[in-house]
Amino acid sequence: MSEHKATIDWKKSTQSFDYETYNREHTWQFDNKVKIDASAAPEYKGKTTHIDPEEALVAAAAGCHMLTFLAIASKKRLVVESYHDEAVGFLEQNEDGQLAVTRIHLHPRISFSGDKKPSQEELQLLHEKAHLHCFIANSIKAHVEVK
Repeated sequence: MSEHKATIDWKKSTQSFDYETYNREHTWQFDNKVKIDASAAPEYKGKTTHIDPEEALVAAAAGCHMLTFLAIASKKRLVVESYHDEAVGFLEQNEDGQLAVTRIHLHPRISFSGDKKPSQEELQLLHEKAHLHCFIANSIKAHVEVK
């Protein structure tokens, strides 16, 4: 139905290509629009000032859930004033003993306005529907859970 492109660029900037010292900094560019400085996670000798792929995966899952939630809420004539999430991804060994982001916990805090506000039960159903229709959650193996 659609294509989504990213260009990844890396160039050696160290004297040697030794595992302990080679640079992990690189850039991600999306459809010639946004360029992001990226690196390995700090635990893997990356820069703390750059985004790492694990963080990007967590942000993609959380952002997709939010956008899907907003679309569903809008169609139900609910007015969302703000949506805040402090998502957490867990890098750990999977059932095959490989390192993987195995779980992503979403912690959305949503503010509604207007006459029509969902009950806790209705809010839970909105999140379940958003999760069911989230493209990213449907694309990854990690268990994505709204907390």
